Amino acid sequence: MFGKIQGFISGAKMAEISCLQGRHILVTGCAEGSLGFATALQLLEQGAVVSVTVRNNSAAIAEALCQHLDRSYHQNIHAFDLDLSLYDSVESFVQAYKETDLALDVLINNAGIHLDLMSRWDSPQLSADGFEIQWRVNYLGTAHLTYRLLPLLQDSAMTSGDSRVVNVVSQLHSKGLNSEFFNPQRPYTSWNAYGQSKLALVHFTRSIDTHFSKDGVTSYCLHPGAVYTNVAGKGLADTGIIEKIRKALAPVEKLFLKTPKQGAQTQIHCATAAKGVLMSGKYYRNAQIAVASTEADDSDVAEKLWLELKSWLAANQE
Repeated sequence: MFGKIQGFISGAKMAEISCLQGRHILVTGCAEGSLGFATALQLLEQGAVVSVTVRNNSAAIAEALCQHLDRSYHQNIHAFDLDLSLYDSVESFVQAYKETDLALDVLINNAGIHLDLMSRWDSPQLSADGFEIQWRVNYLGTAHLTYRLLPLLQDSAMTSGDSRVVNVVSQLHSKGLNSEFFNPQRPYTSWNAYGQSKLALVHFTRSIDTHFSKDGVTSYCLHPGAVYTNVAGKGLADTGIIEKIRKALAPVEKLFLKTPKQGAQTQIHCATAAKGVLMSGKYYRNAQIAVASTEADDSDVAEKLWLELKSWLAANQE
């Protein structure tokens, strides 16, 4: 009964089930209880070969997935450590993935962070290489990973004609401003920084479509909806009474929010729906095209960010 009531309140729309045998899919950010974990689990159940990443102890995630699956699916699970905040970790992962000789048909960029939900930071928290941490993980690390894997996606597209990049963004990309990419003026808040990172990822989705759809590599971005996952728990860590109140009210919160499985449906839709059903370069919500921020509709900004990414990657290769 609880499940029926929760499903009605959340308004979750489920993706159509399709056979994915022969498809190789990579899902980042697959900690237990996450959208990524739920996504990987469903894709495995539909027959795909699925590679998953977490920042560390990937073997434990592989074992956790096995516990939910019939033994016949276990051989389709591949797990890797990957920290998107570290350049060397991305490079090491790409090398390790290539060494497996696995193909890559779909990359689901699910990993991301939303920190400081109580807006306690009055200045940016920086990554080891000096970037605002949410920008570093949500956009720069994700774009770096995708760029390095594009040759594998192109190779698969030559065979199947259908390779995809699926970027999990957020409706909070509306907090981002194009002007802030190149000449930041706003006082720092972690919420604006999060929105800025997600707006950049919306632009990146457009860039993949612009530069690679001709090769059969399409791209999609999406808002998963309001989901009860461990992201908010991390964002409220060390907030004292607020953290305790959230834990106490968890049953009520779960009633009104999507479950991870429900929240995973739009990214599964973008990853698995018939190609003719989707429109490359677009923003999705509840398994259908939605209206993105007006800031997202600027091809010049998308191209400038694309060129800056390529320049940064080239500089790091020297």
